[in-house]
Amino acid sequence: MSYQVLARKWRPGNFSQMVGQDHVLRALINALDNDRLHHAFLFTGTRGVGKTTVARILAKSLNCDRGVSSTPCGECSSCVEIDAGNFVDLIEVDAASRTKVEDTRELLDNVLYMPTRGRYKVYLIDEVHMLTKHSFNALLKTLEEPPAHIKFLLATTDPQKLPATILSRCLQFNLTRMSKEQISAHLDYILTEEKIDSESEALKQLAHAADGSMRDALSLLDQAIAFTGGEVNNADVATMLGTIDRGHTYALLDALLENDGAALMQAVQLAAEQSCDFSALFEDLLSLLHRIAMAQQIPEMLESNDDELGKIKHYISQFNAEDIQLYYQIGLIGRRDLPLAPDPRSGFEMVMLRMLAFNPMSGQPVKSRAGSAQAKQKPVPVSKPKQASSPLVSTASAVAKPESAEPVATTTAETSEVNSQVAAPPVNALSSDWGEIVQALALKGMAGQLAMNSQLLEKTEKLIRLQLDDAHAHLANDTTRVRLEKALQEYFGKSLKLIIDAGLHAQATPAVQQQHQRDERQRAAEDEINNDENVKKLQQVFNARVQNDTIQPVDG
Repeated sequence: MSYQVLARKWRPGNFSQMVGQDHVLRALINALDNDRLHHAFLFTGTRGVGKTTVARILAKSLNCDRGVSSTPCGECSSCVEIDAGNFVDLIEVDAASRTKVEDTRELLDNVLYMPTRGRYKVYLIDEVHMLTKHSFNALLKTLEEPPAHIKFLLATTDPQKLPATILSRCLQFNLTRMSKEQISAHLDYILTEEKIDSESEALKQLAHAADGSMRDALSLLDQAIAFTGGEVNNADVATMLGTIDRGHTYALLDALLENDGAALMQAVQLAAEQSCDFSALFEDLLSLLHRIAMAQQIPEMLESNDDELGKIKHYISQFNAEDIQLYYQIGLIGRRDLPLAPDPRSGFEMVMLRMLAFNPMSGQPVKSRAGSAQAKQKPVPVSKPKQASSPLVSTASAVAKPESAEPVATTTAETSEVNSQVAAPPVNALSSDWGEIVQALALKGMAGQLAMNSQLLEKTEKLIRLQLDDAHAHLANDTTRVRLEKALQEYFGKSLKLIIDAGLHAQATPAVQQQHQRDERQRAAEDEINNDENVKKLQQVFNARVQNDTIQPVDG
């Protein structure tokens, strides 16, 4: 016996075998069981979601020898002939190839004649939107006054092209795309019945590639079985589909997290060496960002059996929600503009560099632009000390500041402004000095965040002790602690041990000080606007109101 493709072999023969489309099946089952049958049904939806299959099952339900019901027997001569496609009273028409009005009139000439064998004469017109205007006019008369023995089953992927006069005379059922979970579960069931081994991740890839179409999924499954030699595994399916290795996407996000331009370009280089489709890499990156954003806002959407659960949770804890939204928007626009780039790789690299340029994670500059970024700031001047000087003093009230090799000149106004801004938090000499050290370290990524959200408790010749508040406890992993300790050793030019204590709330961290400074500048800007004479006149004359949430302080 010749081989039968899976899409035909596993085509549902009754409503109970259908996957998904419960809203459609419920209405049809109730109509059949309660004998409330319309004369015209319109099934809409994208390719491969079951429009024609539902229509054929409905035709069997109407003409089953055992009577009209929602459960055709599948064994009588009528059911068998309908399944085989040679039932004389089921007239299937491909409207895409028979668009002329003469074809439609010839088809409808036999409407008045009674069925030859069945209970009803059923016209199944596929892709009905392809009919011409004159063909629709010819069909309209029959739809308005159909004989009792006629049923019309219309199917289309584009219902917008149907005249309103046709739509108003049909019961319309919209078949939706199937979810990846529904498709992968059904593929697993079929492979189990076919006694073919498979990997769950491979089936997920096929379900993703099917894009909501069960027929496409079964066709791809046939191809995968042939490609892999009978064992549907993840690696071979990825090769067959040209699927992006998720490792490339992880490497890109990790580099963005660390604010590391070199690692970012290395990840792009590795993807290029493996002949990666950069448009597909964009799609995979955007898909991952979407999942992270959804999980951040709706944690219950995370599934315990998700193979990527650990990675998703990691990114949720490390990225801010606004950062993910920014990266998604940059990537979305970059993917749109990719055809305009000189070549796909350079276009992709520019988008990644754009994400890096607007990376708000660490608040610290990237190596390649450290000089220009620091030049724009106006911090309290500090530089790396000479190794032979600045001995550390173990005291809780005062610490000798490192000698500055090249003091930066600042105006009295600038110095007083900074001093006034940091005066409000409970800052002692230790915490103030720690802020200067953190600024000079210019650490990136999580190590920089660890330093910014810690408060200095103690400094000795061989020890630095920090307090990290509980809200940022996740930053104190082994990797970030070692990076910070190494940076401090390089800064002071000697071996030091870093100890990090957990605390309920660290009051005078650099991050808290910077936030207080921003709050003070914001209040000053609002006061300046609200006290401006011109603004007051506008309020008096035009009853104007100042929207404080639109006021932003301007640097310089």
